[in-house]
Amino acid sequence: MKKSMNTEKKYIFPLVIAVIAVAISSCASNPTANNNGSSTPEATATPSIAAFAPSTPTSSPTPTNEAPEIKTTPSPNPSPSVAKLREKINQSEAKPTKNAIAYNKIPSTTETPGGKTTDVTVYTSDAECQELVAQKTPVSVQEPLAGAVGKILEGRDNGDFSLSGYRVNVKNGIATVDLRLSPNSKRILTSLSSCEQFALFGSLRKTLTSNSQWKIKDVRFTEKGEEIAL
Repeated sequence: MKKSMNTEKKYIFPLVIAVIAVAISSCASNPTANNNGSSTPEATATPSIAAFAPSTPTSSPTPTNEAPEIKTTPSPNPSPSVAKLREKINQSEAKPTKNAIAYNKIPSTTETPGGKTTDVTVYTSDAECQELVAQKTPVSVQEPLAGAVGKILEGRDNGDFSLSGYRVNVKNGIATVDLRLSPNSKRILTSLSSCEQFALFGSLRKTLTSNSQWKIKDVRFTEKGEEIAL
């Protein structure tokens, strides 16, 4: 009897242990199942409307490094306004300015007046610069006074002193003789010796005041408008 009981105990005891182990493992797995069951269900993603919208292909411009070529066609003829402006400029350049002073050219010793002439008395210095000698000489009828001054000035170029032009103006009985030196003249008017001054300025003064038809009482001498101190 005891032997059979021992045999039953031998088989029952392992069975009990197995049942307990299964129960323990079942309890351990239930929280996981409960947790899985109570977990918040994942949100189902709603398909985007844009995903079903038909996509329109867009083309982007291809950049280029080359600048656009600009073609200009020159005008064959200038506009009337530009042409008139150029014409006015050319006319103004061609005309002498009002401030420009015209000088008479110094005549050469062999030059003779053209056209009709008239005789006037011209005074020139002797070789010793002591006296002024009178002589008749033909000058232009149109400009007798300027012609007489030109006769006295001709041949005054001696190498280091040279005149390039002159002009004469008479106002209220006073004659103004304006002289102009040549650019290559080495000497100036005030550097002339007393003999040279007598032959030049003395002859001019005597000639202009001695011809009564010109009614000249006094003579002034200037160089390009500036009075010459004698």
